Amino acid sequence: MITVIPDISLLYQIINFLVLLFVLNLVLYKPIRNIILERKAKVEGLEAGFEKASADLYAQKDYYKNGLKEARSKGLKEKEVFVEVASKEEKEIIDQINKKAQVNLAQIKEQVVSETEQARKALEGEVELYAKAIGEKILGRAC
Repeated sequence: MITVIPDISLLYQIINFLVLLFVLNLVLYKPIRNIILERKAKVEGLEAGFEKASADLYAQKDYYKNGLKEARSKGLKEKEVFVEVASKEEKEIIDQINKKAQVNLAQIKEQVVSETEQARKALEGEVELYAKAIGEKILGRAC
């Protein structure tokens, strides 16, 4: 029955309620709160690790791009140097070949001139014989 006048049972109920709160807090609420705090700390740690790994990834990506650009520019410079050296060597080789060709051409010209001179001398010595033979053939008699 409900009475308006407080009696000792109300005091028992208040004490019982406080004890129940204390026991529930010890047994149920504190462990759950601890687990929630641990999970929260773990999630925050994982988020921080993810952010750090992401930042490191972008930094490495930029470093890689910069390194690649530097390597390309260095390679192009080395290529230009090699092309320049090769063109100088090519010019030197062509000059040497031209000099050799000019020397050979001069030798061949001298050889042709000397052979022509020898052939002319040989033919001049035989001109009379040929002229005589041609004359005999044309006239049909011996001269």
